[in-house]
Amino acid sequence: MVKVTVDGTEIEVEPGSTVLQACEQAGVEIPRFCYHERLSIAGNCRMCLVEVSPGPPKPAASCAMPVGEGMEIKTDSDMVKKARRGVMEMLLINHPLDCPICDQGGECDLQDQALLYGFDRSRFAENKRAVPEKEFGPLIKTEMTRCIHCTRCVRFATEVAGVEELGATGRGELMEINTYVGGAVSSELSGNMIDICPVGALTSKPFAFTARPWELRKTESIDVMDAVGSAIRVDTRGREVMRVLPRLNEEVNQEWISDKTRFAYDGLKRQRLDRPYVRRNGKLEPATWDEAFAAIAHAVGVLDGTAMAAIAGDLADCESMVALKDLMTELGSPHIDCRQDGAKLGGAARAAYLFNTTIAGIDEADACLIVGANPRKEAAIINARLRERWLRGGFPVGVIGEDADLTYRIAHLGAGPETLAAVARGDHEFCNRLEAAERPMVILGSGAVARDDGAAVLAAARSVAERFGCVNEDWNGFNLLQRAAGRVGGLEAGFLPAGGGRNVAGILAGAGAGEIGLVWLLGADEIDTDALGAAFVVYQGHHGDAGAHRADVILPGAAYTEKDGTYVNTEGRVQRARAAHFPLGDAKEDWAIIRAFSGVIGKTLPYDSLGELRARMVEVNTVFASLDQVIAARWEEFGTPGEMGSAPFVSPVANFYMTDPISRASVTMAKCTEMAAGGGERTGTDG
Repeated sequence: MVKVTVDGTEIEVEPGSTVLQACEQAGVEIPRFCYHERLSIAGNCRMCLVEVSPGPPKPAASCAMPVGEGMEIKTDSDMVKKARRGVMEMLLINHPLDCPICDQGGECDLQDQALLYGFDRSRFAENKRAVPEKEFGPLIKTEMTRCIHCTRCVRFATEVAGVEELGATGRGELMEINTYVGGAVSSELSGNMIDICPVGALTSKPFAFTARPWELRKTESIDVMDAVGSAIRVDTRGREVMRVLPRLNEEVNQEWISDKTRFAYDGLKRQRLDRPYVRRNGKLEPATWDEAFAAIAHAVGVLDGTAMAAIAGDLADCESMVALKDLMTELGSPHIDCRQDGAKLGGAARAAYLFNTTIAGIDEADACLIVGANPRKEAAIINARLRERWLRGGFPVGVIGEDADLTYRIAHLGAGPETLAAVARGDHEFCNRLEAAERPMVILGSGAVARDDGAAVLAAARSVAERFGCVNEDWNGFNLLQRAAGRVGGLEAGFLPAGGGRNVAGILAGAGAGEIGLVWLLGADEIDTDALGAAFVVYQGHHGDAGAHRADVILPGAAYTEKDGTYVNTEGRVQRARAAHFPLGDAKEDWAIIRAFSGVIGKTLPYDSLGELRARMVEVNTVFASLDQVIAARWEEFGTPGEMGSAPFVSPVANFYMTDPISRASVTMAKCTEMAAGGGERTGTDG
């Protein structure tokens, strides 16, 4: 440890720490614009100047200077104050007086620091510089005249997002930040540049001029656009979500979120189901809750329990799935399933469907084999964590499947199961990398186990993990990369066919053959609704998507921002989403709808409150009692060894921006889709 003195207080810091980090450890806040703890050091804003002795007889940039034994640091001396005031004066020479109309107002680092170090007039008499606006796409609004050239956005794009599309051109006063080819930023993490911009040069284009930060009600919640479970903050005004921002969670998303998480919120106010509907004479017509329940009760009354089934969708919360499972059990139906894609997962072997390494555990791995997955599309935050680990070196990555740009160097081993079989036998050259690794990891895509040969693929991946030491006493390197927020929760809750029950394929086949007379869809929109035949369909959800179009009765549920719900992310972490506002119209929380209907048909479920239902969830699986924790799964046999097909592995996510009813209803995501299809040109992207 190194002993240094900060403003008269002696502390010990790690060798190699910077002066700025030492000051932060001592509880002294140092102003900065270019420095960011997750980016490389640039040292170009000079706002973090401090006085150091022994050292140069002038202020030193604390972000770029390493500490030394016995160093004395002064952060509030006259020299420091004068130097910082001089830097602030230089920064404000060309800065426009946009504060009253700037979207960064109230959350602007420059505004905050100018309050402390600014002056009430300027000695600069020449005309201010003006910079033409840039086109970064449908998500980022630019006001580059405000740019102070901190280069945070450039470093983020290059280092974290892995998309080297931003850079600085020109010198001195003529310097500008722009995309090299004049097109939109193509990263799925680009919105994070808005957060790290210390001025109003980069702001949210969808949020621009819609609200002020102090007008908004802020609610801490969890993202459901994928299975990562990123920590988010939902800002609302009344019953409208105005924006979604990241929260710090080092174990999951650090401080980043994907663009879909951040910008798909406008889909929450479009194509919404806000009242019950009943199909009469072939046409869906508005109805009351009593009429909707009566129609379902009539259909249930004429059917045997074995002729009823339920399918849970990708956005379903654990409370509603447990309630629906209990309802179907009361009705005598074993036909329930949460695996819309037909994945060969579930049962007692939890290790088969979890990201066992954990997201933070990626930092400890030293080799990786990706099978049938595209992490960049299926879990952008996990892909960023993989890139972060790859940048440190000593992390070879092999891919079996699509030869996609994952933002880090990969070895494309092959396209299909024959390559996986070769690795499992030890006949592939990449096996040498896995054998040399102390903590190798395997990432198996959820799409790879949704194939007809999914059970055999799962068994082969397990064989690879066992052969190359991916699993031992203190390390589990076998990972199933889920992509649906409700999938792991459904598997943990046992929302699976009971003895003799049908899975999704069996339910659809039975409905088409007339053997299943009623199908309850809990937000299930990713199935082939045409295969439901003449079955009576109850759709419970919040968007008028595929399931609602086929429904005979629609029960309007609450979206994830409108209810307190439990979700389990891909690593098995139990998390809680919080209601940011009340449901729209007559919509209700999903578990409450199911509980109310159970009373109508005389099968009343034994819980009247959310607390009682969550106690029931713990009875179903004790995992639900461990909030925000990852309970390690026991390693055991899973998968069914057998012949694998010859078809290549293909990621199930064709369009990153539209994967669920919310994002499909989003105008912003539609613009992103159009931009991606057009190769990122400027045309057609301006909102």
